[in-house]
Amino acid sequence: MIEQMGGESAVRALVETFYDLMESLPEGAHLRLLHERGQGMNNARSEQFAFMCGFLGGRRYYAERHGHMDLRAIHAHVPVRPDDAENWLLCMDRALAACGHSGPEVERLRASLRRAALRLVNDLGEWGVRQSSAPK
Repeated sequence: MIEQMGGESAVRALVETFYDLMESLPEGAHLRLLHERGQGMNNARSEQFAFMCGFLGGRRYYAERHGHMDLRAIHAHVPVRPDDAENWLLCMDRALAACGHSGPEVERLRASLRRAALRLVNDLGEWGVRQSSAPK
């Protein structure tokens, strides 16, 4: 898929467009907060590029750096609400469109991204604390 999209330069453009949208759209507000509580937006841009290259069938930069590409493990400490997953998908959908990606392959990619994003929804309430274990 990475080659069909135009190689690593196209993935870089997609990631940059995605984060530009996340940083400017009102739907990105809570996503920005989550990223800032982590290692920041600049780090997220770099890690997203590394992950997406491998996810799309290119070089697995993220796995080379971190030893795996397990999305659930990567986000295990992050409170991901259903709205967060939908807003992430909205930003990615708009980025794909803005970068001119369309067609059946991109629709399959959108479906894969939707499955991945929805798998990250969890029951963490406060940052890194499961709601079921939070004091009452």
